[in-house]
Amino acid sequence: MDRLFTGARLNDGSLRDIAVKDGRIAAISPSGSGPAAAETVDLGGALVVPAFVEGHIHLDTSFYGDRWIPHKPCTNGFNVHERVAFQAENMAAAAPMDERARNQLDLCIANGSLQMRSHVMVDGSVGLRSLETILKVREDYRGRIDIQLVAFPQNGILKSPGTPELLDAAIGLGADAVGGLDPASFDRDPQAHLNVVFGVAEKHGVDIDIHLHDFGTLGVFTIEEICARTTALGMQGRVAVSHAYGLGDLGADAAKKVGALIAESGVSIMTNAPGDHAFPPVALLRAEGVNVFAGSDNIRDSWWPYGDGDMLRRAEVVGYRSGFYTDDELSAAFDMVTFAGARALRLEGYGLDIGAKADFVTLDAAHVPEAVVAVPRNRKVFKEGRLVAENGRVV
Repeated sequence: MDRLFTGARLNDGSLRDIAVKDGRIAAISPSGSGPAAAETVDLGGALVVPAFVEGHIHLDTSFYGDRWIPHKPCTNGFNVHERVAFQAENMAAAAPMDERARNQLDLCIANGSLQMRSHVMVDGSVGLRSLETILKVREDYRGRIDIQLVAFPQNGILKSPGTPELLDAAIGLGADAVGGLDPASFDRDPQAHLNVVFGVAEKHGVDIDIHLHDFGTLGVFTIEEICARTTALGMQGRVAVSHAYGLGDLGADAAKKVGALIAESGVSIMTNAPGDHAFPPVALLRAEGVNVFAGSDNIRDSWWPYGDGDMLRRAEVVGYRSGFYTDDELSAAFDMVTFAGARALRLEGYGLDIGAKADFVTLDAAHVPEAVVAVPRNRKVFKEGRLVAENGRVV
């Protein structure tokens, strides 16, 4: 064995030895009975959990580590078009994109996220330049964090000339999935918008992750259209809808009905439980069988000044806003930043099982529910059994 981790506390309270070989978990044994290894690491009874899954982030537009940019409110309530315009203004004066992306990656790794899905702008306003930059950064961070990139048409598909062709080219360049943005309210033609998104996905055999900010019945209508296409094309488990604010505007009966449809189609729902919008009813959707996962979304950018890259704190925010109090409910919030995210991203070898990648985090907590409410800071982060961060710093 390459490395033996002793004194690992699992969520059930038991102490185990975890043996790692070639970056994967080779054995999990009762404490003191692990196999011989080239190196032994004593975890001292710390809680060991799978590395966090950052399910939705924007590496190209964060200003983390750059100068402080004061938030500029919309002139008349939340407006995606106006926020996009503010973002363009701020990006023009920001530090180089690769520098900001690296700052944000270091932040996320230090907090325990070793799997990530980042949306990167690909549309007529920026072409493929942002994607090319982030692809280089991803390559530099290979072995420290696994990153999926979504070609994201921030300025729309139909309203931004050349974007359908750019989305197609982005997949060939190295993007892992294709995105969309408010097919009804932004491009004003949901069928044509979704034709492009699903067409690119079907052509290249990639997954889909669509931003959907639309409220009320308009948002629900779009989700129903996405579910129908997902089922028709046999893409169950390969499509996600991010934000889905409209689900938070429904009464319980209507939410259950659409929740059953979402579950049947295998579409995942991502939420960061934002403070100023309705958001999907997590417990209700999970009860209907929907895979609901979480992400930071924006971190100190043109959309809001918040965000710390800590998915454990994101689990706390989701639980707090959802009214989660029991151990089962707190564990559900934790699931959203671990296993549910892994399902949505279709990650191979995720978890704390024999054969899984040895990507895990140690926490000063007795169990998962305590970790969600305490958000302990003194963590150790291991990628394929190698220490990559400790106490909030990348090593």
